[in-house]
Amino acid sequence: MSTMAVPDIAVAPVDEGFWTRGRKVGLTLLGLGLLAAVLFGALATDQQARFTLSDDAAGAALEINGTIGAILFGVITIAAGAALLAGVPKRWFLAVLGVGLVGFVLSFLCWQVSAAPTGQNFMPLVNIIRGTFILALPLIFGALAGVLCERSGVVNVAIEGQLLMGAFSGALFGSISGSVWVGLVAAALGGALISLLLAVFAIRYLVDQVVMGIVLNLLAVGVTGFLYERLMQTDAAKYNSAPRFSNWEIPLLKDIPVLGPALFRGNIFLYLGLLLVLVIHIGLFRTRWGLRTRSVGEHPTAADTLGVKVLRVRYRNVLLAGVVAGIGGASYTLALYSFTKNMIGGKGFIALAALIFGRWNPTGALLAALFFGFADQLATYLGAISSSIPSQFLAMLPYLATILAVAGLVGRVRAPAADGKPYIKG
Repeated sequence: MSTMAVPDIAVAPVDEGFWTRGRKVGLTLLGLGLLAAVLFGALATDQQARFTLSDDAAGAALEINGTIGAILFGVITIAAGAALLAGVPKRWFLAVLGVGLVGFVLSFLCWQVSAAPTGQNFMPLVNIIRGTFILALPLIFGALAGVLCERSGVVNVAIEGQLLMGAFSGALFGSISGSVWVGLVAAALGGALISLLLAVFAIRYLVDQVVMGIVLNLLAVGVTGFLYERLMQTDAAKYNSAPRFSNWEIPLLKDIPVLGPALFRGNIFLYLGLLLVLVIHIGLFRTRWGLRTRSVGEHPTAADTLGVKVLRVRYRNVLLAGVVAGIGGASYTLALYSFTKNMIGGKGFIALAALIFGRWNPTGALLAALFFGFADQLATYLGAISSSIPSQFLAMLPYLATILAVAGLVGRVRAPAADGKPYIKG
């Protein structure tokens, strides 16, 4: 059995001088810390900011004086920024950055929770964690679909359309059959249909992959919108009333404080999403399939020379990506909502951002999706406690977090070398 190594791509070192990426991020973090300590500390009140270990105001809670907490966590952010500005070893960069960002968020929350109306000055951590995962689910599935495609050298801008077609197919066929499992299979096939079109036009006919992805998104919006008006709006009971997956409780794990009720009393999509992250990560970095996939995404000519069927690998992985994204779309209509026109609402593009933020790595994509899901959940929570922040800004929060994460925190990242480049067999 022959072995094959993915070739390293030589990149000329860039002399950044004193203002390296780490120091620039440190300076930004230092500014955020000063903002938190001064502004959030001044706006916070002396009420206790309560972070309850349940999904309501009852039970045990972590408490801190609002003003003290806002200033304290702001100082922690300042310290993290100063450490990055002074220069920390590269292996500590992400850890120090994470501490600084968490400190900034906690300072902000101490202000908001302590300033909430009496009786609302608490944050239910179980509810926040559960909501974060629920809102992140389509992003997790979408980002994994992007990983499968782009690690194979095919740009997947059609995640939005794959999610939308999966949501529509799951709702339609789940309603007609009265079975959630039929709906789930239909959702997977609906996402695969969009992926098939992407694969044929991008791989066989060498159409620009970004343009093709946008066209497929518009196609999915048009087709599902038309069928929604003709079928679902005219007879919702027959065509848009799919059964829902019930929550599955995992014995013992469900009793773990905070994380148990939030994660181990969920539906199939939560468990399947986390399982797929693990399976795809192991598959990409520990199996022959993963080695071939990465070699096709980095240097398809070398892979072809060693006997790898480049086009076959790309077709297979793009179709698998559609299946994954289609299931992600079903997490809307087979667990939460009835289908509505364009219900994905840009989540496919945020999943694409999570893919980039996660550096084309399944685990990184999961963490990025959770970051964006938390921003979305935070906006909902702040609206519920009558935050003084304008509701329009709260609605922008997930998208603003996306922009800041991709533009400011990722820095220079390298996509797979052959990503977006058609392969023509010599």
